[in-house]
Amino acid sequence: MPTTKRATPDACSLLDGDHRKVKKMFGDYETLAKSRAASAAQKKRELAKEICMELSVHAQVEEEIFYPALREAIKETDLLDEAEVEHGTAKDLIAQLEGSTDADEMFDAKVKVLGEYIDHHVKEERNEIFVKARAAKGLDLVAMREQLAARKEELMEELTGAMA
Repeated sequence: MPTTKRATPDACSLLDGDHRKVKKMFGDYETLAKSRAASAAQKKRELAKEICMELSVHAQVEEEIFYPALREAIKETDLLDEAEVEHGTAKDLIAQLEGSTDADEMFDAKVKVLGEYIDHHVKEERNEIFVKARAAKGLDLVAMREQLAARKEELMEELTGAMA
């Protein structure tokens, strides 16, 4: 079994775990979108709601904890500016999905575009932002992982409690 480069999970590995989880969810959605089963419509709505919740929490912890710490640790922050603009556009699509009715024929298209958008964002984070974060001096990504995980848990409890 090959060993990973990082023995200790850090903030980047936690965030990338979110990326992988959501990518799988988008794949599951695409499979449902192709289905002609009567139950597919309800399953799609539930899955889209879950995707939106995961993305909203992920974006919030990045914006509250990861990006501000990285802004202080690196000189070149253009990538972080772009990432925050991408978050804004994703949030707009999420709001459209959350506010749409069952009869909205654009629902599948919005989920697909959101997935493509997130895929692009993830590639930039993995290939550029995470590389800079791991190379930054004085940035304790292992400790930040714990902070991110705790905040994610808190936000998920708030959201799932509000839905109950």
